[in-house]
Amino acid sequence: MAKFKVGFGYDVHQLATGESLILGGVSFDYHLGTVAHSDGDVLIHAICDALLGAAGLRDIGFYFPDTDNAFKGINSSHLLAKVADLVNQKGFDIGNIDATLVAEQPKINPKIEEMKTVLAAVLKIEPDDIGLKATTNEKMGFVGREDGMAAYAVVLLEKRI
Repeated sequence: MAKFKVGFGYDVHQLATGESLILGGVSFDYHLGTVAHSDGDVLIHAICDALLGAAGLRDIGFYFPDTDNAFKGINSSHLLAKVADLVNQKGFDIGNIDATLVAEQPKINPKIEEMKTVLAAVLKIEPDDIGLKATTNEKMGFVGREDGMAAYAVVLLEKRI
């Protein structure tokens, strides 16, 4: 009998001028970007936490603390690859990922397939194993004011027998 584990991840980053905007490993041309110690890829960070949680591991900040200069400005795709290795070492395979990015702007939908392709390559899974959606916050709260953006992710892991 297969053993399945589910994990949930959430991340949020402030937005500011003069910062880059990278989501799902893909660069966006926008006048605001995420403020972060790493590259601030809110989507990848949420996926990392979901994977770590499902595998019974600690959160992303435990493995890649923002107090460690080794991670200053790091490409979050590298963090995701390291998380995938940790999950693999625990004997799990990724079943699927379902994630939602919450931002008023820029429009995310035109780059969803590209983001799925990038994420799938890093995780060594099929793009069809990733569900990726985008929504707004209907101009409410910090997301609605474009003070920040958020991402949610759920993953399913299967224990190798």
